[in-house]
Amino acid sequence: MTAPQDPQAELLRLRASIDNIDAALIFMLAERFRATQQVGHLKAEHEMPASDPGREEQQVARLRALAEEAHLDPEFAAKWFNFVVAEVIRHHTEAAEAR
Repeated sequence: MTAPQDPQAELLRLRASIDNIDAALIFMLAERFRATQQVGHLKAEHEMPASDPGREEQQVARLRALAEEAHLDPEFAAKWFNFVVAEVIRHHTEAAEAR
């Protein structure tokens, strides 16, 4: 790999790319939470538990495999998923309490 002609311009280009990826991630997370909100309402309506440890375990295994395939640290993928799931469970619990 050759050094860029203008390192400052290359830095700006790379940062613009990162900013676009961050924006896409935010919108994807919002879409994910819209879907999990529907799950939470369904669970609350039918008095189902907010958490599904079996499903969560399957998802962690699936995401670890995807992370390896994508050359991303599987441990990071699992931590990210657990962080998101904690928030989802909080939402589900709130939905159940609101009923």
